[in-house]
Amino acid sequence: MRIAPSLLSADFARLGEEVTAVIDAGADLIHFDVMDNHYVPNLTVGPLVCQAIKPYAVRGDQPVPIDVHLMVKPVDALIPMFAQAGASLISFHPEASEHIDRTVQLIRSLGMKAGLVLNPATPLHCLDHVLEQLDLVLLMSVNPGYGGQSFIEHVLPKIEAVRRRIDATGRDIWLEVDGGIKADNAQRVGNAGADTLVAGSAVFSGGRYRESIAAIRDNALAGQRLRRTPARRAHDA
Repeated sequence: MRIAPSLLSADFARLGEEVTAVIDAGADLIHFDVMDNHYVPNLTVGPLVCQAIKPYAVRGDQPVPIDVHLMVKPVDALIPMFAQAGASLISFHPEASEHIDRTVQLIRSLGMKAGLVLNPATPLHCLDHVLEQLDLVLLMSVNPGYGGQSFIEHVLPKIEAVRRRIDATGRDIWLEVDGGIKADNAQRVGNAGADTLVAGSAVFSGGRYRESIAAIRDNALAGQRLRRTPARRAHDA
């Protein structure tokens, strides 16, 4: 179970220190939200900020992946910039690309992992002809644009449906969920099939990074274990 603290909720005056702090507290990825005030109603950060935090995204002598979520339209022109800035993984929204397959191939050609992001109301058929080319599917459990929103409960069946699609491919495709993730709903999200959780305010707002990350991870893992019980497997069958 991977935990990706979202810098959208960090102290922007201390971003480098915040990245170091959450990595020391157990973060597996750094989630980097890019908003353009066009595709979503907010404006955040760009490639220069990604480049600036890259030296801080390390654990010992090993790099910690920067997970860039592009909420921008059009999307293709920014991808090479973030590749140069040090992104490890780039996810984008199908509505922001004229040719989804071409955008996926662009990301992978630049040496990064590619993800597709589905908003709460984006239909799953967007995955029909591209899933096996992806490294990650990111499901939004809020409508993108702002941090601190509440988890949308009707996304849980959607997580289960995408988990079944991923399992059917036989490939190691991550299933990430972003939006309103907290310790008190992480078990249900893990039980639905997620293996990577983005958490912003739940990590950064209390100042207890290690405890917050551990609580989210432990509850999500408990949900995973419930999913793997014989009774649940029989139900899924």
